[in-house]
Amino acid sequence: MTAALLFLASILAGAIAALAGFGIGSTLTPLLALSVGTKEAVIAVSIPHLVATGIRFWMLRHNIDVQVLKNFGISSAAGGLLGALLGSHFSSPILSYILGALLIFAGLTGLTGISRKMRFGRKAAWLGGSVSGLLGGLVGNQGGIRSAALLGFNLEAKTFVATATAIALVVDGARMPVYFFTSPDTVRQLGLWIALMVAGASLGTLVGGRVLARLPEIYFRRLVSLLILSLGIVMVVRIAR
Repeated sequence: MTAALLFLASILAGAIAALAGFGIGSTLTPLLALSVGTKEAVIAVSIPHLVATGIRFWMLRHNIDVQVLKNFGISSAAGGLLGALLGSHFSSPILSYILGALLIFAGLTGLTGISRKMRFGRKAAWLGGSVSGLLGGLVGNQGGIRSAALLGFNLEAKTFVATATAIALVVDGARMPVYFFTSPDTVRQLGLWIALMVAGASLGTLVGGRVLARLPEIYFRRLVSLLILSLGIVMVVRIAR
């Protein structure tokens, strides 16, 4: 039952990520953590996350905003690496509260249209990338805060997802060696579940990519904002229990 649920959740997570640019880690990590623990779940989910992100990157490679990728992506990867290194030594519920509150704020501004009035320059991009990477590396939910920051660039739907995907690949390349170095046995022990998640997330990515091509711009931004808001609420409620 756990394997079947994990496979179905992986399909859903892949489809969500294909539409919003994030969602695989946010969906699968808490689910897998119920059985194996949070640290092990973060490491295991990083593999299907990388594979599905790679597929999404190939599908949308021509839509990437290179300038945003350079300004935001490099600083995000650096922050993610630092966060992963720090996260291997300590964690704090306060950090999750902060991240959850930021996500709620970003989701509300997106739904109300305030985020469309924001304009991020190069300096703000470097700062936003660093902060989102650091918080994401510490608490394992980088996609939501990264997408929240990217909303301020007012990118077209495919460009948004493509650029977020390219940044995610850079961040995965920075953080995954840290995870595997600190816990080398996790991948071997969870090999079957990882394979199921890879298959499910890949299938969901292909399905979600077809939907993205037909999704109107206004509905896309509302969907991303709603997912960000929901993720923030779930994080705050989960820590408060």
